[in-house]
Amino acid sequence: MSLTIKRILCPTDFSETAGRALEYACSLTEKFNAELHVLHVVRDFASEWPMYGEGTVFPGYLENIEEHAQNLEIAAFNQLGELLSHEWTAAHNVTFAVEHGKEFVEIVRFARELPADLIVIGTHGRGVIAHTLLGSIAEKVVQKASCPVLTVKPDGHQFELP
Repeated sequence: MSLTIKRILCPTDFSETAGRALEYACSLTEKFNAELHVLHVVRDFASEWPMYGEGTVFPGYLENIEEHAQNLEIAAFNQLGELLSHEWTAAHNVTFAVEHGKEFVEIVRFARELPADLIVIGTHGRGVIAHTLLGSIAEKVVQKASCPVLTVKPDGHQFELP
C-alpha cells in the first residue's frame, strides 16, 4: 500500500506549539512534495458574547465589530506571511488563509473542502483541569476530521495521568 499525501493543512494560533506543528508540516510537505495550507481562524466573538438584561451587550461593542474583525484578519494575514521564509515559500506550493468562526469547526470545514490528506496541529498540553474547563481544539479536530490528524505536543511536555 502506498501512502499519498498531496494536501497538508496546518492550522495555527501563532503559539510556540503551533510553530512546532508547522515545522512538522513543512518537513512532510518536502517529503511528499505536497501542497501546504496554513490556516488561522479568527474567533467570531460577536455571536458568543453573553447578552445581559434586555438584549444589550457591552456598550460600543457591536458598533465596531466589523471593523474589529477586519483588523484581526489583516493582522492574521501579516503574521501568516512571517511564519515561513520567502525562499521556502517560493520553492514550495504554500497558501495562507484566514477564516472566521469557531476554531475547530472552521478547521474541519476547511480540511473537508480542500480536501486535505493530513492535518498537522499543535496541542497546548494543558493539565486536566484546564483541559476540562477550556476543552481542546486539537481533540475536537481529531474527533471530527475526515482525514488523519497528526498532533504535535509542546517541547518538554510531560504526560499527566488523568
